[in-house]
Amino acid sequence: RQNGLIANYPPLEQRADCDVVVIGAGITGALIAYHLAEAGVSVVMVDKRDVATGSTSASTALLQYEVDVPLHRLIGLVGENHAVRSYRLCRRALDKFARLDRKLGRACDFSRVPSFYGASRAAHLPALRREYAARREHGFAVDWWSRRQIAKKTTLPHHAAIFSHDAAQVDAHRLTHRLLAAAALMGTRIHDRTTVTRREVRPGGVTLRTDRGHAIRARKLVVAAGYETEPYLADKLTNLVSTFALITEPVRDFPGWPGRALIWETARPYVYLRTTPDHRIIIGGYDEPTRDPQTRSALLPVKTGLLARRLRQLLPRIPFEVAWSWAGSFAETPDGLPYIGEHPRVPQTYFALGYGGNGITYSLVAAEIIRDLFLENRSRDAELFRFDRVA
Repeated sequence: RQNGLIANYPPLEQRADCDVVVIGAGITGALIAYHLAEAGVSVVMVDKRDVATGSTSASTALLQYEVDVPLHRLIGLVGENHAVRSYRLCRRALDKFARLDRKLGRACDFSRVPSFYGASRAAHLPALRREYAARREHGFAVDWWSRRQIAKKTTLPHHAAIFSHDAAQVDAHRLTHRLLAAAALMGTRIHDRTTVTRREVRPGGVTLRTDRGHAIRARKLVVAAGYETEPYLADKLTNLVSTFALITEPVRDFPGWPGRALIWETARPYVYLRTTPDHRIIIGGYDEPTRDPQTRSALLPVKTGLLARRLRQLLPRIPFEVAWSWAGSFAETPDGLPYIGEHPRVPQTYFALGYGGNGITYSLVAAEIIRDLFLENRSRDAELFRFDRVA
């Protein structure tokens, strides 16, 4: 709503040949196309909608290195080396987003901010202490805030918190458009309102057929379609969830909000908050385990009321008015990690499925992994996110 339709691209009206064809022109596909084009790879991108109008337009765009599964629990699920490497990859991705923002002209409202991860209940304190210890042990810049410190510095009601110095936020819609514009200047051909109706694997490549009767021939296919990936995979890998969010009218000041940090909490489902450069507040959460659009839409008024009430509870000294609200879908994996790379039963195809609470961070990780797999047929990080990691 803030950005409007920044740019659109023509539908595919003729046959196309390329090194890589990307399905999905949201933030994930845009990052992949940009990294491939920067490496000299010829790319064709298609999307059945206008670019950046799927889940990207609904994203609240909190950029964090933490996944929905805390580090100390992830270590128990996938092993210490695997878990710590995953967290460190995401932390390094924050620095890469900062460099990318500079290259794109600082036009995407990117900013570095801290992150406040609060214990919603006293019963959550032992697990939060274990998480703090695990992050400190492995070199993450975090501080422990006691209830007394929180009361002194904020109006937040949490019993304790991990205060992280490494987080960021961005306008995902605008970033997607900037990436696509840059990729187009490097030769990427972008076609929205183009639906893929059939996929044909052939020796050495893949052919896609579109609803307009044209073919795209490529050496490799990248599927970056988020939770709409099911037609390309036989496996059920995720649970689909609906989430809800609202944004306020601009507020005058942020009393009780520590450093305008990203705020999230240990409760499940949790709420999460951030601010915007034009002094608005975004709060999201109260997820529901449904994928049905009608059910999701019917729940929106109730969820908007709950989110507004929770915002008043957390930050009672900030008067606000709700500007608008929305709902979206995302997918969860058993270990909170994405699926990136090749599927053993889907030839000539890379997947970039950055599911979970920090999907945009994983999208950048996916872009680098897929670029390396295409150029060098290897990536030392691909093993972390392989499809067969979970029995």
